[in-house]
Amino acid sequence: MPHHPLEFNALYYIGVMDAIGLLCYNSIVSNRERSGDMSFCVIAVSLAALALIVLIAVIAARTAVFKSRQTAVPEKISYPVDIDAAAARLSQAIAYRTVSGHERSQFDFGQFTAFHSFLEKSFPRAHAALEKQLINSYGLLYIWKGANPDLKPILLMAHQDVVPASEEGWEHPPFSGQIADGRIWGRGTLDDKGSLMGMLEAVEYLAGDGFKPSRSVYLAFGFDEEVGGKEGAGKIAEHLRAQGLKFEYIIDEGMATTQGVAPGIPGWVALIGIAEKGFLSLELSTQAEGGHAAQPPRQTTVGILAAAIARLQAKPFPARFTGPATALFEYLGPEMPFPARMIFANMWLFGGLVKGQLAARPVTDASIRTTTAPTQFRGSDQDNILPMQATAVINFRILQGETIESVIERVTKIIADPRVKIRPLAGNLFQPSPTSPTSGWSFDMLTGAIRDILPDAIVAPTLVLGRTDCCYFVDLSPCCYRFVPERVRSAELASLHGINERLSVSSYGEIINFYIRLMTASCS
Repeated sequence: MPHHPLEFNALYYIGVMDAIGLLCYNSIVSNRERSGDMSFCVIAVSLAALALIVLIAVIAARTAVFKSRQTAVPEKISYPVDIDAAAARLSQAIAYRTVSGHERSQFDFGQFTAFHSFLEKSFPRAHAALEKQLINSYGLLYIWKGANPDLKPILLMAHQDVVPASEEGWEHPPFSGQIADGRIWGRGTLDDKGSLMGMLEAVEYLAGDGFKPSRSVYLAFGFDEEVGGKEGAGKIAEHLRAQGLKFEYIIDEGMATTQGVAPGIPGWVALIGIAEKGFLSLELSTQAEGGHAAQPPRQTTVGILAAAIARLQAKPFPARFTGPATALFEYLGPEMPFPARMIFANMWLFGGLVKGQLAARPVTDASIRTTTAPTQFRGSDQDNILPMQATAVINFRILQGETIESVIERVTKIIADPRVKIRPLAGNLFQPSPTSPTSGWSFDMLTGAIRDILPDAIVAPTLVLGRTDCCYFVDLSPCCYRFVPERVRSAELASLHGINERLSVSSYGEIINFYIRLMTASCS
């Protein structure tokens, strides 16, 4: 039976301890046998054995008290929602090609306007109960006024826009919204119209049921998340900030309920993003005299930048465990088989081994360090001409505990070449977000709703490696969580911006039920 790599590390450590003890014993015996004095050998070996026994006892004790963080659930909660009708509405929503672009001229805003009209027709009770505001023409902000103005409101977020899609390779056309094999197919089912429509389905159900929220509920739907979110969510955040609003909690997309991503846990894991990394792109540039490639200097402008980039990649940022990583271990560790559970219960001892395992794969290495990624390089337009100027762009995703300023300072020191000019690219510059708490009322409301609707899923906080619209709102609440309850198997993750994006009808029903449960629990 194959062992998990961490199990091998534990066995390796114990083996090393035994080997060290044996070496000490042999060395001592060799020296003392010459003098005929064996008493010191016996004492030394006894002390080594005692130390090993104490170490094993501490490991065992910490493992024994490393208990599950999951809340008990009596039974799954389900509301009488017409899931087939809801799936049909999501299918229709997919047909609107609300594709975003980096330039405003690349948007077909007629599609967004038509989508807004569709929402009004599809959810009449919601639009009657909630105040609708248009922010920057196409951003949607809904306000469901609560009965008690002294209670802080909650904010639920999603985005209207999707990434482009061609029909090549799709089993069903990407903007058909076809329902087949128990799934809704098309661009935006997972990212992020399934969440947006699920929220409105939940409000429509609650409004029809006569529900009156005790605290106000805000729904914010940006229109350019896929290209930075500045004009959509960014403007909505400015609008709310100008009103002096603060929220009890904010929930946006970012993580989901996945299967097959946590070694040793075959079931579903509901990952909640409690923080997201910062974003910085630095342009490196250098200038020199041009000329013909037949008579090059010792270093061309391209060579100077190549050497600078090589120095950066040779000295990656140090690996560190931050709050989100520690929280992930604390929630997943108790659910794992014994060897892994023992290791995560004793990170004071095995932390270095875990760090080594995570650093071995790019996807996990990115969770424990600020990453350095050269993405663009420009030199001469012709192969036989020396460029007078060369430029390169390095993208950094910044881990909590570091800042844009500290990254620039470190890069400058490592490059250590006055010929290389360093400047941050304007646009999407974001500091790492604060880390939201994993205790308290807001977190309990979220995890309680997850467990009520998805009782078979293990809840675990984690770090979001990318950027979400939530980055514009982090000053409006200390409790910013990134989670959509959609079920996505590890093999399906690539479909979000790839081909054959789809969402099962049953999972969509759970999304609607989740938002119903979350709002009723938070606002009753």
